[in-house]
Amino acid sequence: MKQEIKNLTLEEIAQFLTSSGEKPYHAQQIALWIYKKDVSNFGEMTDLSLKLREKLKENFVIQDIRLIAEKVSEIDATRKFLFQLADGQKIEAVLIPSINRFTACLSTQIGCKFGCIFCASGREGFVRNLEPGEMVNQLQFMIRNLNLLKQRVNNVVFMGMGEPLDNYDNLIKAIKIINHPYALNIGARKITISTCGLADKILRLAQENIQVELSVSLHAPNDKLRSALMPVNQKYPLKSLISACQKYFLSTKRLVTFEYLLIKDVNDTQRNLRELRELLKGFKGKVNLIIYNPFKGINFEPSSIERAIVFQKVLKTAGIITTIRQSKGRDIEAACGQLLLKRENG
Repeated sequence: MKQEIKNLTLEEIAQFLTSSGEKPYHAQQIALWIYKKDVSNFGEMTDLSLKLREKLKENFVIQDIRLIAEKVSEIDATRKFLFQLADGQKIEAVLIPSINRFTACLSTQIGCKFGCIFCASGREGFVRNLEPGEMVNQLQFMIRNLNLLKQRVNNVVFMGMGEPLDNYDNLIKAIKIINHPYALNIGARKITISTCGLADKILRLAQENIQVELSVSLHAPNDKLRSALMPVNQKYPLKSLISACQKYFLSTKRLVTFEYLLIKDVNDTQRNLRELRELLKGFKGKVNLIIYNPFKGINFEPSSIERAIVFQKVLKTAGIITTIRQSKGRDIEAACGQLLLKRENG
């Protein structure tokens, strides 16, 4: 069975070439054709020998992603894409515009295992991990789309459907392709991984020697509340999570960002604020406060902007870098925690 070549890093393509009696430097040429010139046919790679092109055809395919539907926010021009994969499964991804930049929000799994009760993505369960090429293809589609407008993707965030660190090996491969200068050439510091808090994988990531940003979904300042909102906390309680984040900072010198959804009368009380301040006091990190985006099936309500401002003021006074993050694409269900696919019956 032929392999999707976009599932291989350049180093792996070079290994294939060497084992096939070819020069490993051809991996760079192949990558340029696939990622810079955006070709989907090995026959078009005219600076490769006919013999090598035939070997590539015999062993690999170059797959693309198919757009099924697109929604554009009337509020902020955020674009949500519904893609179909080669096996018929569907995923969503989001392109977020802001002043002088575009951020691509990519999915890493179909569904999610972790069941955070405020998040739509795992409501219908977990189906499978995405392959590296399926992650890269989401980004390539957006790059191709923006090229027509003479614009470019500036940032990549793995914050779409699924838990990125639960698909660890495929995620790292995708990042290496996205980051490689002969491939998509997006700097590691422009790439953010979001996690619900898999402490063991955070420690593993700290040893990868890649300078990506880490964003941790915190959403509660004590174990009882966090376990109620995020069942993952039962396996990775706050003590182990914060310790792993500290080690990540020490290993990478990259500040960890803690995401905190503000849900009315759930995690936005004065007591919650005091606990959050104490939990993060002295930690070299950042806090993003996000007003909750409601969706059907959950009766949570968003906190007020005034409450968010109080949280920000108190945390800043404690020396914690804190911003109130505008959540985009709310009117098209593309905002934080809103990506959800209803699988068709039959």
